[in-house]
Amino acid sequence: MTDQTSADASQPERQPEPRPGSQPGGKPASQAAPRRNLGLRAVEKDDWAAPAATFYEQIGGHETFAKLVDVFYDEVEKDERFRAMYPEEDLRPARRRLLMFLEQYWGGPTTYSQERGHPRLRMRHMPFTIDSWARDAWLAHMRTAVDSLELSPLHEATLWDYLDRAAHSLVNAPG
Repeated sequence: MTDQTSADASQPERQPEPRPGSQPGGKPASQAAPRRNLGLRAVEKDDWAAPAATFYEQIGGHETFAKLVDVFYDEVEKDERFRAMYPEEDLRPARRRLLMFLEQYWGGPTTYSQERGHPRLRMRHMPFTIDSWARDAWLAHMRTAVDSLELSPLHEATLWDYLDRAAHSLVNAPG
């Protein structure tokens, strides 16, 4: 008795022969979809563009964010009531933390996470009473800082949208 399964497995599967005048898949040539030129061309080696610049790079990188943070904290230092929310006598560490955070968020160096771990903004701000007055004071000082950058309207709107949403998300007290 021969093993028919092993004999069948050794034979290649037979494909039906196409009928004369037909396309693969059995359709007659007259029914095949016409070939269209879709305006595509072969990709050349030099066609690969460099990756799109990050927002951080688009608006000027470190210098721009350093100016933003400096102008913001200069405003904070002039506002006695708001300045009292900062426990540190020297605002240089706060300036550095904000700079590192914003640079990382917008696609710059990842120094913030390397030094401090995950940003956890809500957790880090929980010890401070942030009500609507504090939020609005923060936003007013940040508005002055953003305006000092003279960004394009698109970049300014993108940056401001984030800052405004972040400020609203950190409110943790009524009033």
